[in-house]
Amino acid sequence: MRILISGAGIGGPALAHWLARYGHRPTVVELAPALRAGGQAVDFRGPTHLTVLRRMGLLDDLRERQTGGTPMTFTDLRGRTRLHLPAEFAGGEVEIRRGELVRLLHRHSAPGTEYLFGDTVTALRQDADGVDVAFRHGPDRRFDLVVGADGLHSRVRALAFGPERQYVRHLGYYAATWPFANRLGLPAGTTGANTPGRLAAAGADPRDPGRAGAFLLFASPELVLDRHDPAALKALLRARFADLPHPVPQLLATLDEVADRDLYVDSISRADVPAWSDGRIALLGDAACGATIGGMGTGTALVAAYVLAAELARADGDHRTALARYERTVRPYAERCQRGGDRTGPFLAPRTARGLWLRNTLLSRPALLNRMLALGEDVATLDLPEPAREPQGRGAPER
Repeated sequence: MRILISGAGIGGPALAHWLARYGHRPTVVELAPALRAGGQAVDFRGPTHLTVLRRMGLLDDLRERQTGGTPMTFTDLRGRTRLHLPAEFAGGEVEIRRGELVRLLHRHSAPGTEYLFGDTVTALRQDADGVDVAFRHGPDRRFDLVVGADGLHSRVRALAFGPERQYVRHLGYYAATWPFANRLGLPAGTTGANTPGRLAAAGADPRDPGRAGAFLLFASPELVLDRHDPAALKALLRARFADLPHPVPQLLATLDEVADRDLYVDSISRADVPAWSDGRIALLGDAACGATIGGMGTGTALVAAYVLAAELARADGDHRTALARYERTVRPYAERCQRGGDRTGPFLAPRTARGLWLRNTLLSRPALLNRMLALGEDVATLDLPEPAREPQGRGAPER
């Protein structure tokens, strides 16, 4: 099958990898002119994530490049430690910088995939036999199947299923990240200053102490926000955090050196789509069932890509059967994981002083912390289907 995938982040290249191994001809279109190298560390936990990574042949590569996990320390505005969380709380069993994961997925999928960077889908028209796709820059083309793996603000979802407001719900917070040269002498791990409704955090890259990353989070009603206007986004962050004491002003000063492509600012939101496919057009990952932060979106995207490719191979060209089986298998799992994103903002930046005190007090108890870690692994567990048949090209996946 000729299959178009929109999005070259995590889910898109992972799906392309599996489709090529099953003998299909995937094309990945990505709006950015090149791979997006930035972003926070991402993690994998539990047997489901690790099994998919092993079957992809990626697990050893990830372990060679893993950060070792990122411990988190929450302080008050005087710099006094109020809560410390160990590396495994946020880092799972394998944690890797998002940019490195993207490069690995691209490298593994590229031999059997056509990549189109600097372009995007502008129109979709399907009939019983295929989908006619119009691109912003390239010529119109026809595909057997189109998959939107283009994130919470999915272009494919908007074109084929309806406007974003029908499916994406604001959860009351905004988050921002950016990298910078570590002239502040920050240690590894993440240290964040909390005040009600706000968190200003930063830490050195564990594999490159000369680099560091910032993470800001604040509570807010939904804003009119242009995610593609870096100057306005920087002004927003400065306005929201200007009154906080050292070292927050020094952290905000690093915004002056951030390249536009490296600044990420977005709402903490979730996407809920009643049906993940319509005819020959389907959604995968955050486009279908996403949460901005804390919803295990990276692991869920890899699992969804594995299942979708396997079901397409098992159905032997019957896309309706394959897409129905894919959603039936993955949706309950993805929705369980997604619920963690609902709690991310209130957990990282409780809106009241009492909320901060309760979080710090309760999570300082090892028994409760261990229980939360165990629950996280249970949520991320799915009885994975076996590969449909021996994939073509690169041999059968590891079991």
